[in-house]
This record gives sequence, structure tokens and C-alpha cells, in this order.
Amino acid sequence: MSLLWQARFFTTVNHLRDLPKLQVPEIAFAGRSNAGKSTAINILCNQKRLAFASKTPGRTQHINYFSLGGAHVAQHRKDPTRVDEIRALLVDLPGYGYAEVPGEAKSHWNQLLGTYIQSREQLAGLVMIMDARRSFTDLDVQMLEWFAPTGKPVHCLLTKADKLNRNESTNALRQAHTVLSSYVDGQGERFPFTVQLFSALKRIGIDEADRKILDLLGLAADEVASAQ
Repeated sequence: MSLLWQARFFTTVNHLRDLPKLQVPEIAFAGRSNAGKSTAINILCNQKRLAFASKTPGRTQHINYFSLGGAHVAQHRKDPTRVDEIRALLVDLPGYGYAEVPGEAKSHWNQLLGTYIQSREQLAGLVMIMDARRSFTDLDVQMLEWFAPTGKPVHCLLTKADKLNRNESTNALRQAHTVLSSYVDGQGERFPFTVQLFSALKRIGIDEADRKILDLLGLAADEVASAQ
């Protein structure tokens, strides 16, 4: 059983001042609306409705937190003993690509999202969710350019891989590698950006994604120990 299966709702945030004060590692999930972000989170956590997929893409404008450890602890319960048991947080960021969202709300959203991924100290890495049939959109590239200066890892899940044949899958991976390898630091070293194919429907790449996320959270060794 994966440690990610322990995930439980913790809190929802619409302002930076309300971000959790816990000093535990966080992994954020970001992706364009309709790329399958909520579905990916749910399948990785082995739950049906942990992450909520809105029927109207772009309507979910909050940052949603899920805790690992401290079972069934929600921030509003103010239970310090149980909160101390939390080992990591999964962070579901608002989907981007929101043509129907009013300008004022979009501006607030951009500020919240951009400031969070650029300055959140607890953030250990970013999981980017992209439709394998489309690869990097302009908004995906914008997200990468926001995040790259942090030097932290990005792991890309190319979702809906079941809709591609073998040649198309190979090409999608190759194109993604090309884009990701173009990001280098001031010394010309590549940033720690990785990519894989993923399909919730056909359960492609779930174990690989699970290992990567736990590794970024520093929990991979615990996962191995619990399996023994």
C-alpha cells in the first residue's frame, strides 16, 4: 500500500496569508484545465473524490491541501497532537486555462499561484499534469518559467497516454524531454526536470509516479520499510 493512500483533506486556501504553517515538505500538482489533474491525484491516492474535478473548468480557484499522516486531521480541528503526526502535504493548485474567468479573479489567481510556486519554502517540487496529445501549451511553458528559477524539481505526467499508439507515445516523450532539457541554470547545468507517460484509465505509469513523488517528499525510504 502506497503512503499516498493516506492522503486526507486538510484545508483550502484562497489567500497567501492562510497557507498552512506546518514545516513539512509539500508537493504541488499543477496543470491546464482538462489535462486530468484531479483524476491523476485521485488515482495516485487510491480515492475517488479526494481532488474535486469541476464540471466547469477554471471554476476551482483555491489551493487545496491534503495531508499524509495524522489520519483524518483537518486544519480547522485545531488538534496539535494529530497535526504533529503529519509528514507531508499534497497541494492541488488551481487549474489554468480559464477563458471564462472574470479579469479580477484571474489576476488574483495568477498572483496567488505565481507567488506560491516561486516563494513557498516548504515546496519540494512540482508535478505538472499535461495531456500527452498536446504536450506543452503556452500556459505550461509559463508555469515552467515561473518555477524554474527556484531550481527545484519538476516531474511531468503526460496524461491520457492510453489514447496514443507506440510511435505517438515515443514522440510525445521525446518532445517533452527536448523542452525540459532546454532549461539550464547560470552554469549551464540542466534543471532537475523529468517526464513520464501516465494514464489513469489504463493504469499506466502509476507506480513510477508514486515512487517519484515519495522520493521528492523524502519518504521513499519509509515506503520501502513499510513494505517489508
